[in-house]
This record gives sequence, C-alpha cells and structure tokens, in this order.
Amino acid sequence: MLFNSFAFLFAYLPIVLAGYFLLDRRASCASWRLAPAVWLALASLFFYAWWDVRYLPLLLVSICVNYGAGRLLGASAGAARKRVLVAALALNLGLLAYYKYANFFIDSVNAIAELAGARAGAGSLPWPGLAIILPIGISFFTFTQIAFLVDCYRGEVREYHFIHYVLFVSYFPHLIAGPVLHHRDMMPQFADPANAHPRAANFAIGLSIFTIGLAKKVLIADNLSPLAIPVFAAGATPALIEAWIGVLAYTFQLYFDFSGYSDMAIGLSRLFGVKLPLNFNSPYKAANIADFWRRWHMTLSRFLRDYLYIPLGGSRCGVAMRYRNLMLTMLLGGLWHGAGWTFVIWGGLHGLYLVLQQAWQRVFGAARSRCWPAILTFLAVMLAWIFFRAPDVATAWDIAGALVGANGVSLPRGLVSHAASLAQWGLHPAFDGIRWIELAGPGLPVLLCAMLLAFKAPNTQEIFFLYEPAIERIFQPAGRWAFSWRPTRRWSVGCAGLFVACIFGMNRVTEFLYFQF
Repeated sequence: MLFNSFAFLFAYLPIVLAGYFLLDRRASCASWRLAPAVWLALASLFFYAWWDVRYLPLLLVSICVNYGAGRLLGASAGAARKRVLVAALALNLGLLAYYKYANFFIDSVNAIAELAGARAGAGSLPWPGLAIILPIGISFFTFTQIAFLVDCYRGEVREYHFIHYVLFVSYFPHLIAGPVLHHRDMMPQFADPANAHPRAANFAIGLSIFTIGLAKKVLIADNLSPLAIPVFAAGATPALIEAWIGVLAYTFQLYFDFSGYSDMAIGLSRLFGVKLPLNFNSPYKAANIADFWRRWHMTLSRFLRDYLYIPLGGSRCGVAMRYRNLMLTMLLGGLWHGAGWTFVIWGGLHGLYLVLQQAWQRVFGAARSRCWPAILTFLAVMLAWIFFRAPDVATAWDIAGALVGANGVSLPRGLVSHAASLAQWGLHPAFDGIRWIELAGPGLPVLLCAMLLAFKAPNTQEIFFLYEPAIERIFQPAGRWAFSWRPTRRWSVGCAGLFVACIFGMNRVTEFLYFQF
C-alpha cells in the first residue's frame, strides 16, 4: 500500500485514525490502557502484509527474537552478555545477508570464475542464482533493531514493553523507507497516553506536512521520471545534452521522491500525536560534502556515525585511521543501499569526497574551506548519483563520459522545430543521424521548478519550525523547538488546493525510489 494511493488516503488512513482515537476513549480503564498502541501495531502489521503476506512471519519472528535478545541482554552480565549480543547481531546480519546479498555474492563469484576461466582457456560452471524476493523494508527494520540491541548491551534501554517494541519496529509511517528510528525517541512517545488524544494542532500541522510531501512526490518527482529513464537505460549512449538533462532529472527526482516520503511519514505520524525525526534539511544547499551528509537522510547518517564510524575508532586513532574509517563507513553505507557494485562505487566516491575534504581542511585550514563551495559539492553528489541509479557499471561510465561529450553533442527532440532558425548559426548539420530523446510533456518545466525549489525555497522545517541546526530531533525538551507557524484561512485554502491538484495528478500510482532498499 502506497501513501500516494487512493486505497491508503480514503480507506486505510481514515479507518486507522478512527479506531485509534475511539480506543483512546476507553484507555482511562486500566485494562484498555494499551488498546490504542495495540490497534496501531496491528494496523502497521496489516500495512506491511499488504505488500506480501508471506513476509509478515519474517517480520514477526525478527521482532520477537530481537525483543527476547534485548531482555536477555538486560538480565545478563559479563562474557555471557557479550555472547548474546554477538549471536543476536549475527542473526540480524545473516538475515540481511541472505535476502539482500546472497545473489550479489553468487554473481560476483561467477564473474570472477568466468574471467579466470577465460584467461586459462577453460570454461566454468556458474553457480545458479537463488530465487529470492527482497522483503520490503528489511534494511530499515534490521538497522532499527541492531541499534536497539547495541544500546541494550550498553545499558541505555529503559523501556521493554513488548507492545511498544512491536510498534516501534513496525510503525507504518516509517517501516518501508524510513526514517531510521531510535528507541529512546519513539518508545516513550508510544507509552505516553496523552499522545492518543486527538488535537487540532496535530491535525493542522500533520495534514499540512503530509500534503507538501505528497506534492513533492506526485507533482514533481513522478514528472521527472520520464526524463531520467531513457538516459539510464542499458546501452542508451546518450549525447551531451541528453545526459545532462537525464542526470539532473534523476538528481532532483530522487531528492523530491525521498524528501516527499519523509515529509509524508512525519505528517502521518503527527496525526497520531507521535513526532518522527527530521530526515532532510535542504541537502543540495550544503557547503561541503560533510555538510551534505548532515542534511541528507539525516537519520541514516547518525546511525552510520554512532554505530559504525565511532565504533571503528572514528577520529581518535590518527589521521590515517580516520580516513580509513571514513572510507569503510561510506563503502558499507553504499552496500546498505543496494547489493551491487554500482552502490559500492557510489559509497566509495562519497568516502573519497570526505577524505579529500578532511585532507584539504587539515592542510589549508577551515577558513579556506570555501574552495569547496556549494556548487562543487552539488556536482560531486550528482556525479555519484549516476552510479547510484545506473543498472550496471558500464552504463554508469558511459553516462559519466557523455556529460563531457564522449558520445557526441546533439539537441533534444523538443528543439528540432527550431532547427531552421539555428541553421543560420551553423548548427543544423549536428542534427543529422543523431538519436533524440523525447521531451514532450511537463518534464523540462518541472525540472526547472524543482531546481528553484531545492536551491531557493525554504524546506519543511523552515516553514513550520524555528530550526536550530545544533538540535537534531524535533522532540527535544521544551524550549529548544518553538512553533513559528499557525494555520490561517489562506493557508488552509492553499493546502486544500494543493491536495486536490495531487489527487488529479495521481493518474498513475508509482512506488517510492527508496522502497528498493
């Protein structure tokens, strides 16, 4: 079930909201105290089962095993405690490795064996691939529970109620594509009965943020897809202008698709009185690559920092080890996104960017870091997105080469009508025998609009909150976050109009790009 589908908007969501708040009326009775949380947990499990009910038992087993391991970690001590942690982590990583990376490993071994056999002049019998369908959201609910287990081992977990844990892992606004949640932020909110009381303020801000996220997905991201698909097709060999349009289209499609999902998740959760962490802070406005990762997929960046980079040693063991840890963290972050060498290269590029930035600042000082301006950061990120999106490494290199004219220079089909006027400038011969891309429809205007919005418009938290960059979560103690927004009649009419535009724009329901991870 998709957030941008009619079944979700007009059936699932109203029913779940109604049941949640009706059960809250009975929660004053001790025996009904957990009823709203139980209802929301069951609704979340139904939401997950809607995709493929065969994988619901996998999610339930994962939840039960990790909950039991967490309780066991809390009751254990010494070496036994460490053994429990290692066993639980091995089970989680083994599950992820089987479903997400088994075929990647088999394909890599087959490729190496084929290359070695070709050099030796002998054939090789490839290993057959496994018929595995990737369970949706497995990376997110696995990482969420790994963080829980590690914090149990550290003695930082104080909440062990099973219903709250089930809801923490399966909570439908975040389950499929994030944000990556942390137990200390979420489980106390699920345990607070006051959050189940309906409040007009929660509905006003929740529906507003959800509508903005829906517009990002339906009106912007989905209309950029036709520009990107032909350029990233295997064997497309795009020309210069085609390549730039396609790569820019995907760069902003991914941004508005994932940013839209995160806004929709935050807005939906707010309807239930629960506050999710922010996940985007205008990442394409970043001044350098480190700043980009503080702004892009913020919850994943914090997870990689707290549970991978710092345990590896962080910056505590000298410059060389710091660079090694950066590279390892980003390589593993790339593999987390997908089982393919293109994702490894994407992660490696970002690791290299971070190492180069750190080295530059070490040699020249932070005062001269302006030599890494926002435009250079954006271009570096855009180059890496090519590998993130391309179906294989060869296609990615071909597109990267096309950006500098390796496949020739031509104009898109939409400009052919102007060929006669351009001929007087000597450009007409360039059209002969060249493959064009079709740019009919709203693609180019939407791309220009997307660029203006990403670089110049305020982001969601800037619209709705007084944002303090030093504060990473929207549910810190009172006083650190203050509302700067109040609904007005003009805002309500505009938001309703935007929602109607989204409804009429949903001529085809498309999945979110991060669902594949």
